[in-house]
Amino acid sequence: MALHLYGHPDSGHACKVALALSLAELDHRVTRIDIWAAPETRPAEFLAISPFAEVPVLVLDGAPIFQSGAILMEIAQKFGVLGGDTFEGRRRGREILMWEANRIGMCLPQLKEARRPGSDGLPVDVVTWLTNRYNTDCANFARLKRDAPFLHGDTPGIGDCAVWGYCQWLAEAGVDATPALADWLANMRALPAMKSPTAFFPD
Repeated sequence: MALHLYGHPDSGHACKVALALSLAELDHRVTRIDIWAAPETRPAEFLAISPFAEVPVLVLDGAPIFQSGAILMEIAQKFGVLGGDTFEGRRRGREILMWEANRIGMCLPQLKEARRPGSDGLPVDVVTWLTNRYNTDCANFARLKRDAPFLHGDTPGIGDCAVWGYCQWLAEAGVDATPALADWLANMRALPAMKSPTAFFPD
């Protein structure tokens, strides 16, 4: 089974997939794509498989898969890992992936980008709106997590990988962790398979 991941350490979406592959102990190659370069300057082999010239892309036995959520679901189902070994685990993964994409995974990247050196920033009222969304998302995160160490229960699943993507950068986004989120972040960072973004995508 040949796996080849294209990504970059500044892409939370690529980090989601890299973490899933690490947690599942799936051997894979990595190619770092410069997401700060003009899309047309990216490698031809990458442009040929990425419809939007974006990361991540996972090539699985020659077939490219794009969009982080789709890749995570493919990994879980194909290999029976990270919740993919049971119907309930797959359903839980889908639920959290959809929530993450529409909620906390939408506001945090925007807040992070607004504070990035060299960024044009965002209007104050937009930052306020995104911060308010984040606060609501934190309350719902606590409901999703309940008293378990991970969103999937006793062990992490693809839903945890998805939420980790940008929650690893709360300080860079200018927001604080609630108690439930801080507890989960500590559990995620303690995982033996966890790496830094640059370790996932070395230069």
